[in-house]
Amino acid sequence: MNQSKILIVDDESSILKLLKTVLNKEGFPFVDTAATGEQAVLACQTTKYDLILLDVMLPKQSGFEICPWIRQTTDAPILFLTARMSDFDKLTGFAVGGDDYITKPFNPLEVIARVRAQLRRYHKAAAVPSKNRIHTFRTFQVDEYAGELRVNDVTVDCPAQVFQLLLFFCQNPNRVFSKKQLYEHVWGEQSLSDDNTVMVHIHRIRERIEPSPSEPIYLITARGLGYKLVQRSEDQ
Repeated sequence: MNQSKILIVDDESSILKLLKTVLNKEGFPFVDTAATGEQAVLACQTTKYDLILLDVMLPKQSGFEICPWIRQTTDAPILFLTARMSDFDKLTGFAVGGDDYITKPFNPLEVIARVRAQLRRYHKAAAVPSKNRIHTFRTFQVDEYAGELRVNDVTVDCPAQVFQLLLFFCQNPNRVFSKKQLYEHVWGEQSLSDDNTVMVHIHRIRERIEPSPSEPIYLITARGLGYKLVQRSEDQ
């Protein structure tokens, strides 16, 4: 039985009931629900969740508005539930700390697939060996065991999925990966590959590690091929 704890946040009782029923049926017995942003924040302060499904259109405060508050208490994957289809809204979701999005109306089986993929990555990151593994570059370090990114000796906030992508690059320096390969390795579902998701997370990594994000020297683009993280001998 899956011991993962999941929180669903939505103001539509029918959606809460549907998602909880489907998740329970698919082997996730520990599912809590919240109908408002305030309830969601309080729930995250009292319970350690492994994944959060967060509706964008909530009363009083939107999912985008409460996501940063939730991020103060957990690094668990946050999947936005949204009826909004524009790229701007999707980019906003990633920018405030979300890891993925599911567009309404959704297929419950797609929700389960995305939940499983995110949980695999999340629990795999938590199950690292007891020995520290620190990936060192000139201006930043990625501590695999502590789950920390330090830039110029200062710890920098890094959402779970952004950290996982950066860690994957650190584990495979100087190697080019296509967007499809990155999605399969980090998100874990070939059929759900999304170029836009990868590009947004690349941008978010650059904002954190690059002295000048618009002119990257670490996470560079191999035109027509993909991306690679450059590690030089003087970095180590």
